[in-house]
Amino acid sequence: MEGINYFSAFLIGLAGGVHCVGMCGGIVAALRMVSPKGASALPYTLAYNMGRIVSYTIAGAITGALGKIAADYIPLANYALSLLSGIMLLLLACYLGKWWTGLTVLENAGKGLFSKVQPLSKRFLPFKTPLSALPYGFIWGWLPCGLVYSTLTWSLAAGNALEGAAIMFFFGLGTLPTLLAASAGSQYIVQSFQHNHFRQIIAVIMAIYAAYLIHGAIV
Repeated sequence: MEGINYFSAFLIGLAGGVHCVGMCGGIVAALRMVSPKGASALPYTLAYNMGRIVSYTIAGAITGALGKIAADYIPLANYALSLLSGIMLLLLACYLGKWWTGLTVLENAGKGLFSKVQPLSKRFLPFKTPLSALPYGFIWGWLPCGLVYSTLTWSLAAGNALEGAAIMFFFGLGTLPTLLAASAGSQYIVQSFQHNHFRQIIAVIMAIYAAYLIHGAIV
């Protein structure tokens, strides 16, 4: 899909740190409390985030495969999916800038299913080894999130399962720096991402990029 590539997905994940801090920052910061006393939190944080990124990658593969099926059997599906991905990015920009928060409807829709899966994560607490944090992160990777849902529409338009998985993998890598900073207790970075002026800048940049993608899909 023109205008969308792995680097773009990485940047969206990086820019979406303003959202990640609010959604997952508390979870990541709390990992210290369930890690062995005196142990470095870094291996547990990395394992948690690896599990989270694996869940994104699997979701990307699934949506990429669904997008290919749609493109093979439904006329103009590629056009429609490309347009949808641009629109969803625009809605995400509105969401991050708090201009319009309609994406919370999608998040709320997923909460029912996640409430049935989330208790499984408690089986891995407290962590005995970093490997225990891997499945814990995998489960929490399915936390209903407007940022993830928006990026998944890129996977739908990717053309196949492999491309869809790769897009979500690089998106997940993009979210990593902010959550690692939150885990390390870097309040300066966390507070900067939560500052309204920073959110507005990120939202405007995303909106401009979304308009570019929508224009490309239309013409």
